[in-house]
Amino acid sequence: MTNSSDDGAPRPQAVVAGDLDGSGTLNGRAGASEFSIGGPDGWGGTAAGANPYELLSASLAACTAMTIRLQARRRKLPLSHIEVAVSYHRGRNGGRDSFERSIRLEGNLGDEQRAQLMQAANMCPVGRSLGLSADIHTNDNVSVGRAASYDGDLSELPIPNIDPD
Repeated sequence: MTNSSDDGAPRPQAVVAGDLDGSGTLNGRAGASEFSIGGPDGWGGTAAGANPYELLSASLAACTAMTIRLQARRRKLPLSHIEVAVSYHRGRNGGRDSFERSIRLEGNLGDEQRAQLMQAANMCPVGRSLGLSADIHTNDNVSVGRAASYDGDLSELPIPNIDPD
């Protein structure tokens, strides 16, 4: 997939748009995928769709799975299935944000092969970018703790509630 339009002009990797009336749902597009983005609608309700923390977690999970798959194929390792679960946790009291990443590898893998693939998870480009401002904790089973609340974090922002005249 290229990151330019038919005329060669650069185009964004993702676009989010929506009208301020109606349900408040925003529509996202990344590559050929289109999806709804949910969260607080500004009127006391919640729009349907994945919230930004879920999308961020999905990005890390997808990149991790793709990186491990690439390593397994290059090394001709007998990986038959991969599952990556990610939860985002917002840092409190000035602490760093963190991601909890759980990876389950299936296949006739030896201990050394399994260790190589788990190590490959740390080469994921999205994880390397996110790791500049957040910690990423990885374990080898798919069970993650309670994730951050996007709605709750958004409600803590110092946005004044201005009533129209």
